[in-house]
Amino acid sequence: MTKSSAGGVILFTRSLALYKHQGIRINALCPEFVQTELASKMDPKFIELSGGFVPMEMVLKGAFELICDENKSGSCLWISNRRGLEYWGTPLEEGKYKISRRKSPDAVPLNIQMPQNFEKIIVHTLSHNFRSATSVVWAPLRLPLKPDDVLLKIIYAGVNASDLRTVFQWNNKDIVSRLPFDAGFEAVGIIAAIGDSVKHLKVGTPAAIMTYGSYAEFTLVASKHILPVARPDPEVVAMLTSGLTASIALEKAAQMESGKVVLVTAAAGGTGQFAVQLAKLAGNKVVATCGGKDKAKLLKDLEVDRVIDYKTENIKTVLKAEFPKGVDIIYESVGGEMFDLCLNALATYGQLVVIGMISQYQEEHGWKPRNYTGLCEKLLAKSQTVAGFFLVQYDHLWQHHLDKLVRLYNSGKLKVAVDPKPFLGVQSVPNGVDYLHSGESVGKVVVCIDPKLSKLGKIVRA
Repeated sequence: MTKSSAGGVILFTRSLALYKHQGIRINALCPEFVQTELASKMDPKFIELSGGFVPMEMVLKGAFELICDENKSGSCLWISNRRGLEYWGTPLEEGKYKISRRKSPDAVPLNIQMPQNFEKIIVHTLSHNFRSATSVVWAPLRLPLKPDDVLLKIIYAGVNASDLRTVFQWNNKDIVSRLPFDAGFEAVGIIAAIGDSVKHLKVGTPAAIMTYGSYAEFTLVASKHILPVARPDPEVVAMLTSGLTASIALEKAAQMESGKVVLVTAAAGGTGQFAVQLAKLAGNKVVATCGGKDKAKLLKDLEVDRVIDYKTENIKTVLKAEFPKGVDIIYESVGGEMFDLCLNALATYGQLVVIGMISQYQEEHGWKPRNYTGLCEKLLAKSQTVAGFFLVQYDHLWQHHLDKLVRLYNSGKLKVAVDPKPFLGVQSVPNGVDYLHSGESVGKVVVCIDPKLSKLGKIVRA
């Protein structure tokens, strides 16, 4: 009876381990006997044979062990005086309940030449100007790899507004102590080599990464940072920082439902294009701001309900006239005066999610905090919420949301706009960053690090 119950608990708990990808961890904590009113009615001899009541200190120790170790998702912890803390199933039984790792895409037959040195961009000083803060250097390609490392040959790298935030972290002594460090946060490419203990990945597999060091011809990462993808395309790059920020922020920070009015600022940019589409797919009315007719056309093509081109219309006037009760959800990435405007346009019970502040990244003295007098009073008066969202703190959700975006894209429900302006090679990265901050880009700005391998996506599709 006891064995049957324990087996059922183990199977049920492990079956829920996949919820980890949605930020939910389920565990079972099973102390053998704890001194309760019910347990006191049992035969004392039976309790004694089992080793006596388990002290509450031991139960708390087990609970904290489960809570603090994310790798224990789906685990069952049995606690007894006879055997202490013991995970069920035992190592021998682990194979019965273990959830298999996600199968990586098929490897591409490819002969990647391993050079002795490769180009990459490093941050050598902190500055609000990316070009003056960075330089292109040659670095040695060190082989063989450590057992758990993966060497990725980068084909495309994404340009983000936060690249400037990275090279100018005001008042951050820790950042200064790490100089110089590698630049760039997202890329797709092909796995060129793997360490001896990496068994779930193959050389030639298309993969994405979101780790520093993406502005390079090669980058070395721990295998846990590899995100297998079907194709090493620029559209996949767009789905990384930009797409994942929109998908996760709208779900977790904005708690987006249907039937709401959603405002997206800088909506024709890398992340805005995803936010407007996901809000529409969820059944909401979408309002979007942009600057210029090309950007307005893109948003209209994405079926945005109301496009506000700030070069021809006053955003504040439009919102006040057409949405007098305010908007329910605001996806804000501009900062400064735009943030103030959005806060004043927020409806009762509204949610304002801050995912960036691109207007402040290039200020003369760098990114500095602003004062928002009366913010608490405004939020209190209308039961409003302002939430910040930083993607790196949601890494446990990346693969799940990336898979979702890819499915939507493959089914034709999601469009991905990549800016057509070409940037070729590592040397062109500063040009790409300048172009993004010029305000001229439409869609995601992507650098083709290796033009020779840029045709690889077509090979994989074929």
